[in-house]
Amino acid sequence: MTRIGVFGVGYDKYWSQFDGLLDELLEKQKVFIDKVKKNDVEVVDFGIVDNPEKAYKMADKLIRENLDLIFCDMLTYATSGTFGVIMKTVQTPIVLVALQPMKALDYTRASTYMQLANDDICALPEFAGVAVRMGKPVPNMIIGTLYDDPEVDTQINEYCRIATVLGGLKRAHLGHIGHPINAMLDMHSDATMLTSFFGSHIAQCEANQLMKCYDEVKEQDIKSMEKRILDFFDTPDPVSDPISEKLRDEDLRVAAHVSVALENFVKENRLDGLAYYYDGPEGSELRKVMSNLIVGNSLLTAKHIPMCGESDLKTLISLFIFDRLGIGGSFAEFHPVDFKEGFVLVGHDGPHNISIADGKPVLRSLKKYHGKPGHGAGVEFKIKEGPITMLSINSTYEGKFKFIIAEGQSVAGPIPPTGNTNTRGFFGPDVRTFLHRWISEGPTHHFALGIGHHAESIKKIADYLNLDSVIINTKY
Repeated sequence: MTRIGVFGVGYDKYWSQFDGLLDELLEKQKVFIDKVKKNDVEVVDFGIVDNPEKAYKMADKLIRENLDLIFCDMLTYATSGTFGVIMKTVQTPIVLVALQPMKALDYTRASTYMQLANDDICALPEFAGVAVRMGKPVPNMIIGTLYDDPEVDTQINEYCRIATVLGGLKRAHLGHIGHPINAMLDMHSDATMLTSFFGSHIAQCEANQLMKCYDEVKEQDIKSMEKRILDFFDTPDPVSDPISEKLRDEDLRVAAHVSVALENFVKENRLDGLAYYYDGPEGSELRKVMSNLIVGNSLLTAKHIPMCGESDLKTLISLFIFDRLGIGGSFAEFHPVDFKEGFVLVGHDGPHNISIADGKPVLRSLKKYHGKPGHGAGVEFKIKEGPITMLSINSTYEGKFKFIIAEGQSVAGPIPPTGNTNTRGFFGPDVRTFLHRWISEGPTHHFALGIGHHAESIKKIADYLNLDSVIINTKY
């Protein structure tokens, strides 16, 4: 579970001067902690730091607890000596929280005590200035009131979700089978660098490990999976694409057999995600298995185990980030542009996050997987209508990673009945300008696609990972 630390700050000189103030401030911290706990995270309460000596001890405690994010609760004015060494030595992201209990002072009864109990923002500039002097970026901040402030609750939720992403990445065990499709130069990744920047371990797996699971599947498990697949997907008649057919019994059986094997493989290897591509000898059982992972991948992706075809480890990271943010995350690339209506089709041949599908997803039998070996079941769906966000992670010439982020709209309308996902993506200011701006940032041709507008949250994640990022301007 995501682990979040909370410590408050104050000024020890006040306690002997104002009876009851310390107890009142600690009650404020309890209210804030209760707000954080509503976001399905584990909270570690570190109490209050009110002088530099305690700050040095607190820094050691925070480091030992292996936290994913820390909230510094600005309970009243505090000297930056309560914060400087923590900012300098603790690598975990810190968010400063200034939530005064009163929306405004009662000026007819105002007192120094009342001011101090509501002095939450007073030390924010001091803390920010000290962070800069320590060679650190100014921490993110939440400013508002302790009660009846929906914007504050939204921001707390955002940071809890970001913490879930950061904690998930540093603990992730991501599998990799095979290699990128030959000549896809943008797909290649250095597994060591992925661990260096994201913390995730890349487990290099072999196709024969999956085949072993395939060979061990029992007949009753295949039948059970067939029922599960048919309950989950529609299987309509073909429409206009001559390579697509109504789902054939043979393709359903293969998809079910492979899906059971894939789930067992993921469980046996304790994987949190998988990127793969492997041809296998022509006509072999291995090729049949490796080319029929799409249905099983989609089922696993919807269960928070993102899967990524074409051996794209960077996009697997993108999908993982989107999943842990709670915004879905589907494997995507650009398809043809509709210059009449001004949108671009966004999709891929699998896998997809069917948890964010608009309506029941569709299974079709495909006579061929275009550009890849084999044939079988293909997953077709479009993402829910409304706001969408895209993330491409590219490798730079300097050997780092770069987040390329954009927001748009998924709009209703027909999609090609090709057994692939496709979404009508509208991006401002117009589709030509958007595509120029996106491509000019040097993305990979794959990206993660999710629901909602979350560009700023994703940029914060990049900042916490010390990575470059850009949000594509879609305004003008």
